[in-house]
Amino acid sequence: MVTTMTEDETAARRAKILLAARWCFLNFGFAKTSFEDIAKRAHLSRTLLYRVFKDKEDIFKAVFVDWLVSRHPLAMQAANTPDRTPNERLLDVCRVMVIEPWAEMAGTPMGGEFLAACERIDPETDALHRKIALRCVASILGDEASAEVFLLALDGLLADEPKPAVLEKRTELLAARFAPPAKEKGKRK
Repeated sequence: MVTTMTEDETAARRAKILLAARWCFLNFGFAKTSFEDIAKRAHLSRTLLYRVFKDKEDIFKAVFVDWLVSRHPLAMQAANTPDRTPNERLLDVCRVMVIEPWAEMAGTPMGGEFLAACERIDPETDALHRKIALRCVASILGDEASAEVFLLALDGLLADEPKPAVLEKRTELLAARFAPPAKEKGKRK
């Protein structure tokens, strides 16, 4: 008797595979991660993995999309929240698009390689991620040129692979240059 999985069960299996694959890619790197590694980490057979993904590159692209592109709606919402100051909105977008994913990568053996591999293996999704970031930041800063400069500077903050708390502080300083925080009433500076 053959049993078919429900949509929820299929989605849960896919999520389990993507989580296992992300862990493997962050810890072993793309080149050294095998289907076997991912299958073991997900507690599945390689055969089941091949039923869901055609190859390792397919899994890697799915990890990138699931992990980063799934953040786009939240980033756009953060950029357009009317009751927040431009500085708060800019920081919220940075947290969703950069700081939170960085915190998950920081400290892993191959975390630094992960984003470079994403750019190389899936340039279309990488371009989409950058386009959404640019759109969000431009909506806050008011123009695309300023948004481009901000995002280039933000990329530069990652160059020495800082700890998440350091990245958060650096991002706050950068955001304050582009969208100064609102001054609190009643306080002297």
